[in-house]
Amino acid sequence: MVQQISLGGIDVDVVLKNIKNVHLSVYPPTGRVRISAPNRMSLANIRAFAISKLAWIKKHQRKKLSQEREPARDYIERESHHVWGRRYILAVVTHNAPPSVELRHRKIVLRLRPTSNLETREAVLNDWYRIRLKQAIQPIIDKWSPLIGVKVNGFAVRRMKTKWGSCNASAGTLLFNTDLAKRPPPCLEYIVVHEMLHLLVRLHDDRFFALLDKFMPNWRHVRQSLNGSPLSHVNWS
Repeated sequence: MVQQISLGGIDVDVVLKNIKNVHLSVYPPTGRVRISAPNRMSLANIRAFAISKLAWIKKHQRKKLSQEREPARDYIERESHHVWGRRYILAVVTHNAPPSVELRHRKIVLRLRPTSNLETREAVLNDWYRIRLKQAIQPIIDKWSPLIGVKVNGFAVRRMKTKWGSCNASAGTLLFNTDLAKRPPPCLEYIVVHEMLHLLVRLHDDRFFALLDKFMPNWRHVRQSLNGSPLSHVNWS
């Protein structure tokens, strides 16, 4: 169950879990604040912890709110879209056949029936991104599984509100944000490796970051690039 505390006009969601340490997060795009705390921790102690981190919270909220946003998409001729970090121009072609998407030179060719509306265009392109992302993820898992020494039992791809990826360590499964297909390939590899390492270490503790340093020494640079990229225009709040 989610509880809420207020700190000088900042609302903080509080979730009690079967964990050992307190985790504080500020999520895009609106700077929503969430604290995950051990079940044994009192609300008064959680409030004291949040107050001690108030300057950090405000700093990261300002960063999230000022971050560049992608413009809303109309899925019309000559609109810009990104695939693996590169900009492409959308070419919309109407035809009396099932919809399809083709990447041709620096264009994304979107073929649709004449009666298709914005929702249909968006759904067709999102499905295409989802398929491409799935095709890209499996080779990365195959590459890193023997290096890390873990087995991934399966993965899924879908739009996610606040995360690039997540890990269900008990089931050995991973989940990835569809928007990763729009980012440069090193960003995808970083997120896949990050989530695979959670099969070994569940928390973001010293051991986890030591493993990241070992397997992907440049991960901080890649993370900075990923977090600095424009946010989706969708308001997830």
